[in-house]
Amino acid sequence: MTRPSQTLGIDFGTSNSAAGILLAGSPHLIEIEPGEKTLPTSVFFDFDRRQPIYGTHANAALINGDEGRFMRALKSILGTSLMREKRLILGERIDFIDIISRFLKLLKIRAEEACYCDFDTALSGRPVLFHSDSDSKNAQAEKDLRDCYLAAGFKDVRFMYEPEAAALANHQHMAPGSLGLIVDIGGGTSDFTVFKLDGAGSSSGIDILASHGVRIGGTDFDRRLSIDNVMPLLGKGSQIRDVFGPGTSTAPNAIFHDLATWQKIQFQYNPDARRAAAELEKMAVERVPLQRLNTVLNEELGHDIAFAVERGKIHANTPAHPGARIDLRAVERHLGCDLSHDSMTQSLTPLAEKIRNCAVETLDRADVTPDQIGSVILVGGSSLMGIIESTLCQLLPEATVQRTAALTAVVDGLAMASATAFE
Repeated sequence: MTRPSQTLGIDFGTSNSAAGILLAGSPHLIEIEPGEKTLPTSVFFDFDRRQPIYGTHANAALINGDEGRFMRALKSILGTSLMREKRLILGERIDFIDIISRFLKLLKIRAEEACYCDFDTALSGRPVLFHSDSDSKNAQAEKDLRDCYLAAGFKDVRFMYEPEAAALANHQHMAPGSLGLIVDIGGGTSDFTVFKLDGAGSSSGIDILASHGVRIGGTDFDRRLSIDNVMPLLGKGSQIRDVFGPGTSTAPNAIFHDLATWQKIQFQYNPDARRAAAELEKMAVERVPLQRLNTVLNEELGHDIAFAVERGKIHANTPAHPGARIDLRAVERHLGCDLSHDSMTQSLTPLAEKIRNCAVETLDRADVTPDQIGSVILVGGSSLMGIIESTLCQLLPEATVQRTAALTAVVDGLAMASATAFE
């Protein structure tokens, strides 16, 4: 058996993560869980067992109603002040550097067990832009992620843009000299790479012409759908009686927007938020929706709602599910809302337009016109949303669409590049 390289390729994703190596000249993805080559990027701090649980088991613990604290979309916190704020969890004061590094250490240990070797170095994927509007936050995000890898036990780490890794893994079906566009839409970011198949010259066989990105991803789709469809059932838009006088005002939006945001849900269960929600219910003209809000906060059901929205989104994007519905029975028996394809399109069109604009900017940076793109390679689960594909097809009328390796393209490319990443 060919000995694997000592560098581990890691796709640390907002929703799912994976690891791979180059073996006998081909990418080999490692089973991080039995029978699974991707691992949900989820952590559940189990209050009964007094230990953290990761991946599929973390998701199951939340769905089963186990007592604990659930966290997802950890990647979205990189570069923010929250990363290094200590908090007490299971009797230990830890920050998100600790939480993410322990997740990465799990990937490292399981990869080493599967490959019978030590991985001292890592080639990590990263979005082109962690944050769309701040160079300093982007630099800080990479530093945070580097610190996480070092704390996980790696001696060194190098980074590769995720869409460039996907281009490396998916150029073989293109004709020499042709142009391709990688569209990598993950849980937290949308990234684009324009590349040319050079046919000769570079060892990879491709020339990267331009890469660009925007901080919009699948969790933003979930957030928008939750705000538009679920949060009104919990009191968003409700009229609240004034403490003094006969007037009313609209309930503040902040608590509903935060409750609809994956990475902020766990912070909504603090005493201040619960007191504020209880006061809103007390003063509400119509109390039932605010009663539901208090149920969600007191029983910590925010992530149950987020998963329900995500499932509804997936069903509404599938032609076999014309009657998609967001099922909210975790909050109240028979509670839910219909989610038609048309209503989902209406909610997500503004986000799709921003993604389109970023694609246009990437083409401009590459000095390429839309009609020159011969292949569009869709990467990441959210790239398979119908509204995304239709928007890009309108922009790139001459391009053929490839979607066969949407969920593994990035880690495939990282595995291929891992063998030479530190040369």
